[in-house]
Amino acid sequence: MKYGVVLIFSLILAVPSVINAEERQRQTSGNAQLDYAEAANWVRMAMAMGDADAQFNLGILYLRGDGEEVRQDYAEAARWFRLAADQGHAKAQYNLGLMYGKGDGVGQDFAEAARWFRMAADQGYLQSQYNLGVMYRNGQGVQMDQVESVKWFRAAADAGYTEAQYILGVMYGKGFGVVQDYKESMRWFRLAASKGHAQAQNYLGIIYGIGLGVSKNHIEASKWFRLAAEKGEAKAQYNLGMMYMQGQGVQQSPAMAKEWFKKACDNGNRDGCEEYRKTGGI
Repeated sequence: MKYGVVLIFSLILAVPSVINAEERQRQTSGNAQLDYAEAANWVRMAMAMGDADAQFNLGILYLRGDGEEVRQDYAEAARWFRLAADQGHAKAQYNLGLMYGKGDGVGQDFAEAARWFRMAADQGYLQSQYNLGVMYRNGQGVQMDQVESVKWFRAAADAGYTEAQYILGVMYGKGFGVVQDYKESMRWFRLAASKGHAQAQNYLGIIYGIGLGVSKNHIEASKWFRLAAEKGEAKAQYNLGMMYMQGQGVQQSPAMAKEWFKKACDNGNRDGCEEYRKTGGI
């Protein structure tokens, strides 16, 4: 059976996956739900008392710039984050690391980003542990070191960080920084998949479909492919289409195969487009 993702695990992680605007918005929106009318109070508190939480929240205000009282200003955000970060504020250290990695309000500097991520990571801040793992994996701001990368991914994964659990599955499957171990790979994939991680679910489908570290089980493979496919994971949509085309783990149905190939194609999967054309699709 042909799978959209052969089990040659490739770790597609670049700086944008570390310095991700959507991730940063998710983080910052949870960090400070502030009334912008109170911005002046935060300013007074931060300036008069040197309060790290107040300085951090001011950084968030300038980073987001949602209100009339505070206009978006990355340089000012970085300044307030730095004041809080210098006092050991982990969230401020993390956000300052993001700004150096992206080059928002400061000159882009991966080494400086890694330095701030490490400070927050040493305090147990999960996102920083994950990002530091990515930087060691890619050699950005630090010397590439797969073993060190695994160390930081594991720290975040052990604390329940889903993306780190998925990446550890990749690392064990490929043998990056660890001895290749398909059973351990599957264990981490399952942890991430159980929390709805679509890529991990797709990889579990591949593992069961091929039988790596487990007995081959097409029914179980199709189950995981479906869970990922229903979330819009294009590779899983293609893989599920192949299951329907060949009647493996599901009742054979060229019509269902065509439907899933079209979805995969619509989501940019070339193999899905090729199979869709073979079934008579445009």
